[in-house]
Amino acid sequence: MWLIGIGRTPACHDIHQDVRMNSARAFWEQHACLPLTLDADVTDLLRYRRAGGAYVCVNVGYAPHSRADALSYIGHFTRAIEAHPDLTLATSVADVDAAVPDDRIVVAFDLEDSAPLEGDLDMVRVFSDLGVKSLLPSYNNGNAAGGGCLDAVDTGLTAYGRDLVRRMNEVGMLVDGSHCGTRTGLDLSAATEQPMIYSHSAMRGLWEHARNITDEQARECAATGGVIGIPGVGIFLGPNTATLDAFIAHIDYAVELVGPEHVGIGSDHSFDAEDLTAELAANPDLFPEEYTRWGVIGFVEPETTLLVERELVGRGYPEEAVCGILGGNFRRVAAQVWK
Repeated sequence: MWLIGIGRTPACHDIHQDVRMNSARAFWEQHACLPLTLDADVTDLLRYRRAGGAYVCVNVGYAPHSRADALSYIGHFTRAIEAHPDLTLATSVADVDAAVPDDRIVVAFDLEDSAPLEGDLDMVRVFSDLGVKSLLPSYNNGNAAGGGCLDAVDTGLTAYGRDLVRRMNEVGMLVDGSHCGTRTGLDLSAATEQPMIYSHSAMRGLWEHARNITDEQARECAATGGVIGIPGVGIFLGPNTATLDAFIAHIDYAVELVGPEHVGIGSDHSFDAEDLTAELAANPDLFPEEYTRWGVIGFVEPETTLLVERELVGRGYPEEAVCGILGGNFRRVAAQVWK
């Protein structure tokens, strides 16, 4: 394993002290889910508050949602964030960096499907200007852009999907392969001219689940200069194993496979767990047995996600690797891609 031979440094003898002393390690959460309603409470994001600041990317729509739906959610979240004294909407990496000395939470948005574009590639820039910093082409099932991870046959990225990637590169929006099929994910790596990401995808080599990515997908993502965000969803980490140990196991696996500079955090925490349970039942095509076989899905809570820093220090990860996994790697990619 990658960690073999890495011993504890004297600064790590007191894990809690070490974390406090290195509070300038910024935290980057690449994917979390507030309720997709027009009365959602953004103060839930304060659960990510920590010394050293935090960035949280919040979903504003996926496959069932129209353009009007996504724009409405963006409008509600934006107004609520701007009205909150401890939250800031990110328009640039500089906005994220400004969170560190003030211990603030900086927020941006993502789309978990290209459906809200409604086939109009000009909407990529419109959504980008409204704070949508990443987008994945297909959510679980195939669409006009490409195949989904639950498709029996993944036909790969379509011509429209390639045009979509090209437009995202031009605009400065991160190309995200999570929820896409394996072939479509590999096509994304080949098509993008900028680093791509898997915002919230665990490792299939450690736990066989259709939503998890293969070793080849991870390597090809890393070859673009990209980053894999490890989620904290129980059914992706193991048999509904929503624990810190399971979370760290997937981080360790990814680090061993592609190196610490290509690994980050995208916990996929759902602040709308009750709504999600109802949505699973109401949309069996989007959420078949691969999602429902274990009953109510477990999630690693934000407070536990923040303990990843402590665990990495305690396991002897070098300071550079800790900073990268905690947030520096996604920041690096954002600095390259965002415009």
